[in-house]
Amino acid sequence: MADEDYNDDIGAYDDEPPEPEPEEGAEEDLENNNEEPPDAFVGTEGEEKEEQPVQRPRKTSKYMTKYERARILGTRALQISMNAPVMVELEGETDPLEIAMKELRERKIPFTIRRYLPDGSYEDWGVDELIVEDSWKRQVGGD
Repeated sequence: MADEDYNDDIGAYDDEPPEPEPEEGAEEDLENNNEEPPDAFVGTEGEEKEEQPVQRPRKTSKYMTKYERARILGTRALQISMNAPVMVELEGETDPLEIAMKELRERKIPFTIRRYLPDGSYEDWGVDELIVEDSWKRQVGGD
C-alpha cells in the first residue's frame, strides 16, 4: 500500500475496516458479569476423569521392525547425550547408543510407537509391549 492510501484523519488505511465501537450497554454487561458460572460448566475436583483409550484387537505385528528399532535407539541416544535421566543401572557405559541399547534390552525406554493403518486410524504400542529380535544383541556383544 502506498502512503497516499493512508488517511490521517482516522489514523488507518482506507482498506482496513474501522474498529467496531462498543455498543451501549456493553460496559454494563461487563460490570454485571461477576456472577458465578452455572454448576454444569464447573467441574468439581473429585470428578476429573482421564479418558481411557478403547482397547481393540490389534491388527499390526507384535514384532518391532528394524526401522522402529533404529528410530528408537537414535532418539533415545540423543536424549541421553543431552543429559536425560538414564533408566538402567550403568556399569561403566559412557556411549549414549550403548546405554540406549541396554535400556531397550531391559525394556525400560519410555516411548510409544504409533503405527498408522491404511484407513487413517492408528495403533499405539509401548516399547515394552513389542518383541525385539535377537539379531541386535550380537552388535553389542549381548548374551
